[in-house]
Parts: sequence; C-alpha cells; structure tokens
Amino acid sequence: MKNRRVGIWFIGAWGGVASTAALGLAALKRNLTDSTALVTATSLFDGLDLDAAENFVVGGHEIRDSSFLQAITELHQRSNVFEASVIEGCKEDLAAWNANVRPGSVVGSGGTIGKLAELPGACKTESPREIVERFTADLADFKKREKLDEVIVVSVASTEPACVPDANFESVAKFKAYLDNVAAVIPTSSLYAWAGISLGFAYVNFTPSLGASFPAALELAREKGVCVAGKDGKTGETLMKSVLAPMFALRNLRILSWVGHNIFGNRDGLVLDDPVNKESKIKTKDQLIQQVVGYKPQTLVTIEYIESMDDWKTAWNHIHYKGFLGTKMILQFIWQGCDSLLAAPLVLDLVRLTLFAQRRGESGVLQHLACFFKSPMGVEGHDFFRQFTLLEEYVKMVRK
Repeated sequence: MKNRRVGIWFIGAWGGVASTAALGLAALKRNLTDSTALVTATSLFDGLDLDAAENFVVGGHEIRDSSFLQAITELHQRSNVFEASVIEGCKEDLAAWNANVRPGSVVGSGGTIGKLAELPGACKTESPREIVERFTADLADFKKREKLDEVIVVSVASTEPACVPDANFESVAKFKAYLDNVAAVIPTSSLYAWAGISLGFAYVNFTPSLGASFPAALELAREKGVCVAGKDGKTGETLMKSVLAPMFALRNLRILSWVGHNIFGNRDGLVLDDPVNKESKIKTKDQLIQQVVGYKPQTLVTIEYIESMDDWKTAWNHIHYKGFLGTKMILQFIWQGCDSLLAAPLVLDLVRLTLFAQRRGESGVLQHLACFFKSPMGVEGHDFFRQFTLLEEYVKMVRK
C-alpha cells in the first residue's frame, strides 16, 4: 500500500548498521541508489505487498551522543564508503529522523557496553520495570507523533554478554513479577524486546544477544499476535560456512578441521574484544559445521579487534579435509567486506518480510527467515540452501 506509514525503531540507532540502513532507505526513496543486495528486490517477491522505502520513518534508542549524519560521515571518512553526493542528498531525511531517537539504557548490558554510554538518560539507575515503562512510552509516542500505521523494533546494538535464562524467564507471569525485582539480572536487549512486543510491535533481533529468545517473550508474542525473528544476522564468514559445508557433505569429503580467524575494527569489534561479550558471538559462529555434516571436526573461531580496520572485516578460513584414498587436502578462502554495508540490506529485507507476515495475521517465530541468521530461532538446520528453500516455499504459500 503506497500511503502506508511504517516506523522502524532501531536499538542502537546511531550505530553503523542502523545508520547505514537509514541512509539506504533515504537513498532508495530519492532514487539515489539501486536495490543491489536487497533479497526482497529479486523476482521471487514480485507482486507481494512489501513496504517501499518511502513508507518508512526511522527512530530508535541509543546510548551514545551522535546522529545519523555523524555516524554516516564517520563511516565515509574512516572506511571510504558511500558517495558524498548520496550523503548530501539524504541529509534532510537523516536530520528529521534524529528527532525520533531517545536515550536507551546500559543496565544489564555489561561493563564494556556501559563504558560507551554518553547520553545521561542511558546511565540512569532504574529498575527493570522502570526501564520497560520508559521504553514503552518512547515507542508509543513515536507511533502517535509520527501517525504510523505500524512499528517494528529491530535490535542492531552491540553484543551483550551471554545470558542463560533461569526460571524467571519461563512464563509471562513469572517474567512480569521478575521485572519488579530491583536486583533482577535481565539483559537490556530483553527489556527492549519486551517493551516492543507488549505494544503489539513486531521484533527482529539481528544480534547474538538474548532479545526475545526466551519462553516468556515468545508466549507474550503469541498473546499479542506479534511476529518475532532472529537471531544474529548472517552476513559474512558464517554465510560462507553455511554454503560450503553442505558441499563437503554432499560430495562425501570428510572435514578434519576448520579454522576461522576474523579481524575487524569497528565499535562492535571493540565490544567483542571483551572475552565476556565475545563468548556469545563465537558460539553462534562455531555451531554450524557439526550440524551440517553430522560429525564434529576440530573447529576454531577467533575474533580479534584491529582498530585500523575500521568498519572493514576480514575472515580467513583454513579447511583441512580428507578425500579419496585417504588423501588430505586444503581449501582456504578470504572474505572481506564492510560490516555495516553487508548487514544493512539484510536488516531492510527482514523488516519488510516481518511486517508483511504481521499484516497477514501471523505471530510467533518466523521460521522461514532462517537464511538471514546464524542462530535461526525455531530452525535447527544451518544449510543455507535448505534455509532459503523455506523462504521460497513460504512465498509460494502466500501467493495461493
């Protein structure tokens, strides 16, 4: 529908991924770029009622003192991405969307993320209940003030320390009671998710953080008729693993070891330099090979922060495998890409597809979006082609 107004509420609004997605929306709306890298721009989705760039209004929560334009300018200068003419042509939209950004919170985010906080409101000492109420008020105000038909919450914030939910996360009733416990240990990502879902807003988790991936949040999503997707966007090295590992399995070549070494220098890299935060990311990157091939080769994944890399990341992979007559062979590959430019179009795809499903009356975990994630909720398989088949079959089904 051409006149529909839809809000995207980014958690981590002035980070590289959200700012790049915002620039992409503005550029697409103004015909300053084409649709390269958008999966939903391919012929598979022709004729579906997906939101166009001009439908969107952007807002979000942030803990740092910045702006969309400042984040984009820094990426342009430090990582040599974006045409200056595109940035200039989108300044009006980026400036307007700044007014929709509100202070987030670092309560429950861990010490490393806490050190990034610059906005006073993000550093307040609040109970979980107070944080959720503040987030809920921000989201409700965004929808009302911008006269939006729908809102979707998208988490693209830095990776939190790993969290194993306890009994307090098992049901809506238990979690609501837990919010009143001032000593409750609840990741901030889950408070953002709870606030959005409680308002009936769709939710996408593009990070490895807990977000809505616990029983109480999924129960609430079903009650509210909310679609949920996640988690941890599959943009680079893990995407290649999910493509190559099935090849070894289908050709009956036995993987002996698979080593992946990752270096990058953006703010996410700085956060992942903390071993506590790194644990969440490594877990999602290192689970794939065994699941696809059905046995456990020796695997190693490393992530290192190299400041000079800025938003560019490099992944070097060394695959040692056994072929016919016991012959050992090697495959190596290097993946290089700009982190925010790899992630942003997938975020926009997920937004369009999740909102489409929500309008159809679907709720709960959207399993057909598994191909976009390292740890897809509700789907065990990591074979990219089988995951993509789920999406193709879904599109065929909705066309009937």
